[in-house]
Formats: sequence, C-alpha cells, structure tokens
Amino acid sequence: MSAPILTLTLNPALDMATDVPEMLAGHKLRCSEPMLDPGGGGLNVSRAILALGGDSLALVAIGGLTGDRLSGLIRQAGVTFLSLPGPGETRQSLTVTEEKTGAQYRFMLPGPVWAEAERNRVFTLLRATSRPGGYSVISGSQPPGVPQDFPAQLAEAMPGCHVVLDTSGKPLEEAVRQPIPGLEVLRMDAEEAESLTGHALPDRIATADYAQSLAQAGVAKKVVIARGAEGNILATASRRIFANAPTVRVRSAVGAGDSFVAGLVLALARGQSDDEALALAAAAAAAAVTTDATQLCRAADVMRLRPEVCVAEI
Repeated sequence: MSAPILTLTLNPALDMATDVPEMLAGHKLRCSEPMLDPGGGGLNVSRAILALGGDSLALVAIGGLTGDRLSGLIRQAGVTFLSLPGPGETRQSLTVTEEKTGAQYRFMLPGPVWAEAERNRVFTLLRATSRPGGYSVISGSQPPGVPQDFPAQLAEAMPGCHVVLDTSGKPLEEAVRQPIPGLEVLRMDAEEAESLTGHALPDRIATADYAQSLAQAGVAKKVVIARGAEGNILATASRRIFANAPTVRVRSAVGAGDSFVAGLVLALARGQSDDEALALAAAAAAAAVTTDATQLCRAADVMRLRPEVCVAEI
C-alpha cells in the first residue's frame, strides 16, 4: 500500500526541444521538428512516477492558449492532474541541441507574475487535496511575484504531509536560513550546497558533513545533495549514506533531477527504507540522462541500472 503523492507545479512550461546542425550567431538556424512535452518540476516528477509504475496527483497552474496546449499534453501523457487557474499565459521553454558538438542550450522564460489572489487559490486547493500522511512535492522554479518563503507557506497549507522540497536560488537560501517546520526532504545539488556554505565541498565526506549539519539543525529530516556523475548523498541527523551513479552514455541532462525525486518519493511512499529509496532515485536519474531532450526516465532502463547502484555508509 502506497501513501498518496501530490506534486505542485506553479510555473509549468510547454517544453520544446529541437536540434540544429550548428549554433551560429546572426544566422538563420534551421531546426528539426520540435518535440513537445509538458514541463515544470512537479509535473516532471509526476510523469516520472507514472513511468515507474506509481500514481500521483499533479496540481498544475494553467493559463492562456499555451496552458490549453499544455493541458492536452498532460492528458496525453496519462498523468492525473487538477488545473489551477493561473495568471497570464503559461510560459514556454526551449532546449536546442547542437548536432556538431552535442552541446545543449536551454532557454527558460520567466512565466507570468502572481498576485495575492492566485496565491490564495493555491492555499485553498492544497487544503482540499493534500492528505495527512501523504507525500507532497514542491519542485521547480517559483513564479514571479511570490515571496521567497513561499515554500514555507505552501507547506503550512498541507498539515500532516511529508513535504519534499527541491528548489534553488533565493527560496533555497530562505529554506536553510528559516527552516520549514517538519520538512521531510530537502534536495539540492553540490553547486548549490557550495553556494550556501561559501566554500568548496571537494569530496563526498565534506558534502555529507554539510548535509548532516543541516539535518541536525532541523532544516529537514532528510537532506539530499547530488554530486553529479559521482552519485548522491542522503543524510539524517544520525546517519549518512552514499549511492553511486551508474555509468551511462549521456544524451541529455534535462530531467535527471526530477526523475531522481520521483524515484525517491515513490519508494518512500511505498514504505521502503532510505537506502532503497536513494538507490531507486540514483537509477532513475541515470536512466533519465540516456533519453533525448525533455524525456524522463524509462522503467526498463531504471530496472536495468538499479543493480549497478550500491549504497554505503559514509
């Protein structure tokens, strides 16, 4: 029996991905037929959970004609979702891969500005849909116009839920400076962790030390720090574990973090241990980088890579 999973995407995007032979300034660049996917952190987590055989409910802010197109893609993907009326026009994002070098260029638009009325609608919907004992994922960029402590306000509207926060920039700094009461999981990458500390974290021990210091300070019950191709660290107040990243051929790094969160949350919601959750998450992230553009992990790839993940105490 799995606990219910809720994901929240307040700044979704219609993700477009295309290829060009070569990126040249000042030239008309002839693109390949674009691939369209519904995007945004929480929505991607729900898509990956579905790919892994799980269920979730995605709350997605939808606005304008682009939002209508996004809704159609979400339905096509088979994700269960509730749309929340968002301000203005849902944003678009563009990923361009240069065929000559394999380099990727990602163009992310900011999205519409949110006012107090939109924020209040979110709180109302969260109170109605979140379930005590369930997992609630706050992931992706915040829409313009919301305060830096918005994740804390969202968590407060979901009492009794295991809240998972995967954010960056000022909201991440705020979550560390002013811990969110009862936060279950806080995830970041190594570069973000180094920005918070103000110094390098050269190895997994230094990273684990920092992650555990956050857990011991009450920032979150579990702190996860991704060290890229090396692997991932999960720390609680009393324990630190490391899961290696399987060696794969990287096609696109887009979606790896969201696939990681999906694997982690799905395993935890199923009552599995931190070790099992971290291992599934690491396999999901590795599987995601083997897919094209904005595609996420595939279940067959995750199951194939899972035996290559070893979890060890630090």
